[in-house]
Amino acid sequence: MWTQGNRARYDRSRLRYPSDLTDEEWAIVAPLIPPAKRGGNKRTIDVRAVVDGVMYILSTGCQWAALPKDLPPRSTVNDYLRRWDEDRTLDRIHHALYVLCRERAGREASPTAAIIDSQSVKGGEKGGAASTRRATTRARRSRARSATSWSTPKAC
Repeated sequence: MWTQGNRARYDRSRLRYPSDLTDEEWAIVAPLIPPAKRGGNKRTIDVRAVVDGVMYILSTGCQWAALPKDLPPRSTVNDYLRRWDEDRTLDRIHHALYVLCRERAGREASPTAAIIDSQSVKGGEKGGAASTRRATTRARRSRARSATSWSTPKAC
């Protein structure tokens, strides 16, 4: 319910972008971010700024080229997003926030009941999250099926 206390708690007007993490949110997410890789140079990028960049892209749906200049470079944000997706860091962050939300709502950490509709079942049959990831990557086209390939021999 939107009480005055809740309105103040969820007010994002003082943040640079509405998608930026508050200090309270960062305190929850920060321990879940893996440390820098061993060897190589030390991490010089502000990881919180990278997370803010990821959140900006995910919340606005903008193109990578439209990432504001006061956030880390798009290549850096993209690299971290891909790395965190591969090592399941994003899944761990989601799970931690999910459990926290349920506890704050006075519910058990994991639900005891679920509703499954036919669309959910169809998505599960096709591979679930892995198929979603494939659907968001650029499709590769076979030259044999391309309209621009030469399927008939050239006339001399």
